[in-house]
Amino acid sequence: MNKTKHLDMGCGRCPRNLFGQDELYGLDIGDYITNENIRRANLSTDKIPFEDNYFDSISAFDVLEHIPRQAIDYTKQETRFPFIELMQEVWRVSKPGATFYALTPAYPAPEAFQDPTHVNFITEMTHSYFCGEDPHAARYGFSGRFEVIRTGRVVPKDAYDPGESLRKTIRLWHRKYLKKSGLTHLLWVLKVVK
Repeated sequence: MNKTKHLDMGCGRCPRNLFGQDELYGLDIGDYITNENIRRANLSTDKIPFEDNYFDSISAFDVLEHIPRQAIDYTKQETRFPFIELMQEVWRVSKPGATFYALTPAYPAPEAFQDPTHVNFITEMTHSYFCGEDPHAARYGFSGRFEVIRTGRVVPKDAYDPGESLRKTIRLWHRKYLKKSGLTHLLWVLKVVK
C-alpha cells in the first residue's frame, strides 16, 4: 500500500503534519537543516525539489507573504512572477485531489506589513487567481488549477487544526463579531485539480 505524504513549506526545524499523513517532509531556506526529510530551497527562486504528483497534502504557514509577486532577471532581461511560479510548483508536486493549506497575514491587518520581509500582500480574493475552470493566473504562466474547499479570515492560533468543531466555531464567532479583533490572517484550503 502506498504511504501518504505531507510537505510543510517554510517549516524551520519542525515540520507540521496537520493531516496526519504517513510520511512527513519539510522545505526551508535555512542552513541549519539536519533532518533528511527536510530539504533546502529558496521558494522565491527554486523549484520544489520533489517529483511530480508526490504529495497528498501541502501546508504553508506564514510563507506566502515572503514570496515576491514580481522579480526582474537582468541577465535574461525578463520579468518573472515568483508567487505564480510557486503556486505552479505546489500544483506540480501535488497528487490529484491533494489539499493545499496556507495561512498568511493579510491586508489590511498591520501584521501583513510590519515584517520588512513581507513582500506579497494577500487579500480575500488572491486565491481566485488560481481557482476555477480558467484561472486568471494562466495569463502569467500558471497552468494548474485548484478548487476552493474553504477560505476566510481567521485568528492564527485557531487555524492550525484543519478540522472544524463547535467550540472552535463559537470561539471564532465571538472574536469576529463581539471582540472585532484578531482576524489578521487568511486561511486557504484548496483542492488540487488535475
